[in-house]
Amino acid sequence: MISAPASGTGKTTLMLGLLRALSQQGRVVQPFKSGPDYIDPGFHRAACGRASFNLDSWAMTPGMMAGLVARAAGADLILAEGSMGLFDGVARPGEAGNGASADIAATMGWPVVLVIDVSGQAQSAAATALGFARLRPDVTLAGVVLNRVASPRHEALVRVGMAAAGLPVLGALPRQAAVEVPERHLGLVQAEEHGEIDDLLDRAARAITDHVDLPRLLAAAHGTTTTGAASASPMPPAQRIALARDAAFSFVYPHLLESWREAGAEILPFSPLADQAPDTSADLCWLPGGYPELYAGQLAAAERFRTGLRAFGQTRPVHGECGGYMAMGAALIDKDGARHQMAGLLGLVTSYEKRRMHLGYRLAELAAPLPGHGAGARLRGHEFHYSTILDQPDAPLARVTDANGAEVAETGSRRGLATGTFFHLIAEATA
Repeated sequence: MISAPASGTGKTTLMLGLLRALSQQGRVVQPFKSGPDYIDPGFHRAACGRASFNLDSWAMTPGMMAGLVARAAGADLILAEGSMGLFDGVARPGEAGNGASADIAATMGWPVVLVIDVSGQAQSAAATALGFARLRPDVTLAGVVLNRVASPRHEALVRVGMAAAGLPVLGALPRQAAVEVPERHLGLVQAEEHGEIDDLLDRAARAITDHVDLPRLLAAAHGTTTTGAASASPMPPAQRIALARDAAFSFVYPHLLESWREAGAEILPFSPLADQAPDTSADLCWLPGGYPELYAGQLAAAERFRTGLRAFGQTRPVHGECGGYMAMGAALIDKDGARHQMAGLLGLVTSYEKRRMHLGYRLAELAAPLPGHGAGARLRGHEFHYSTILDQPDAPLARVTDANGAEVAETGSRRGLATGTFFHLIAEATA
């Protein structure tokens, strides 16, 4: 497990550099990502050529996680990238924990490589690392990688502190902004949007090869020690699924797509931005999340897409998540206040003119069926967007609460065969 005391410390740089460097050495590396995240897995795949799967202790059962880890069969090494700080999660546990990366490390028996930003300190960094090593007895710290080291003298002083604390130093990375992954308004730029992705990954690999003791890091790895049998993967919501897939609609959890395909479902991708309509032979149309607000003008002008989607929705289900939900609505108002016509399967009107963050785990109890799930089903997911609802005239789809059990106003919508939610589905709840 590649983790850190906090976000922005250098986990992603180390993870991507390791994936690319080890792949260049001929090793087969299977990546995973702790917690709900669409962006990092895309970079993982670009770095090593294998699909990266999310593991989430709040939303997934131990059996479901064990089933996903079983996909690493044939790999030489598993690398899992943590989220936020190692022990950061919600206050109330879910299926198998509170969503912290430490839960995954403990459940799988994976030792933690802790990335520490040592800028502005020296021996004191050892106190931070020592606290992380001792907080949970079921979590093993393999060692630390120092990041943003200012000079050889600075590195030597930090190493003195780590040695005194009995903590192995597996590497020391100098300040190198050239290998930092750029950000955008919802977080990191997606891998396919980065025009120089291979160059960035190669630079990260060189930095890791030059400054991390790879043999020592590999020697610290342990075998996976999950307990209990792997559970079945989620069943597909239909046999033939028309899936919106382009720069505006790209947020689909890999574990869902893989499980659908493995169960025999056919995925029929189409591009709303290219003004394509869903395949009329499909049984279901699924509009994932993404960045429709960045392409609102194009979507409003995509008459074939909007007409085809409305026609499809007359006889077959259409479901949208977050960005897809907004595109199914009546209108989307961009950050400049311009109103853009959307597909109109739902009456939803959303606005980005005044940004407000909506972020966190969601537990939904369905008031009506959603493709693949009946009324009364309880679903675990995650919400992350900046849009504001101006009008939501349709019937609510679910009763939605956050990880603390508090009611959430974004209930989703339903009208005829059309359904939509602001939360992204991860798994059906059992607890």
